[in-house]
Amino acid sequence: MTETKIYIGLNDAATKHQVHLTELYVKVMKHVCQSYHVSFSFIVTEGGYFHGNGDYVQEKTLVLSLIDPEAGVAETIAKELCAFFHQERVLVTENPISAYYVKDDLLVKKNKQQ
Repeated sequence: MTETKIYIGLNDAATKHQVHLTELYVKVMKHVCQSYHVSFSFIVTEGGYFHGNGDYVQEKTLVLSLIDPEAGVAETIAKELCAFFHQERVLVTENPISAYYVKDDLLVKKNKQQ
């Protein structure tokens, strides 16, 4: 399995400032993930970034996590979010992981008894 993370800064590439409320960016990101039928989680954090011209900015950043997405889907989502959020570029990381689900057998037994 692979964990893919997409880091999307929220400052506009041209103005170097955040143009919209964070909630709007989150709403767009959720819609994009839903349209590609991928399960996801995300956090809003703070980060620093160097633009291609060397300018440094600090900004709010969305970190989108995808577990074992289909081939090419993470890159497509990254490109769409890069365009929608008017970013110079976004960072994509991929790491092999070992993952499994855990369930509470007591809850399963309780539901069967009802």
